[in-house]
Amino acid sequence: MSRAVGNGAVETGGFHKVKDDPFAKGFDMGLAKPLSRSVRLNGFSTCLRLEQIYWNILTEIAKINACSVSALLSYVDREVHLRYGGVKNFSGLVRVVCVVHVLKGRFEPSCSPG
Repeated sequence: MSRAVGNGAVETGGFHKVKDDPFAKGFDMGLAKPLSRSVRLNGFSTCLRLEQIYWNILTEIAKINACSVSALLSYVDREVHLRYGGVKNFSGLVRVVCVVHVLKGRFEPSCSPG
C-alpha cells in the first residue's frame, strides 16, 4: 500500500521512498570500510581510523595543497588547537573537514534560519 506524504514523496509499506537513491547503481560499499593508518601529527605518531572515502578526500585535499596527508592533518590539528583550543573527537573533525571540502561551492548557506 502506498500513500503520498507531501513534496511528491511516497511512503510504501511503512518506508519512505526517496527520489534520489543513495545506493545508486555502482555504489561501492568498500568506501564505507574503516581503515586505520598511522600518521604523524606535528611530530607525534598516532593512529587514525576513517572510512576509505575520507582517506580518498584527504588525499585529494593534500594534492591540491602540494603536501602529504600527514602534513595536511598536522595543519588541521594545529589550527584547531590555535583557533578553538582543541577538539575532543579529532576523527569526527576530519570527517567534517572532508564533507565541507566536497560541499564547498555547491551551495550558499543561509544567513538566517528557516
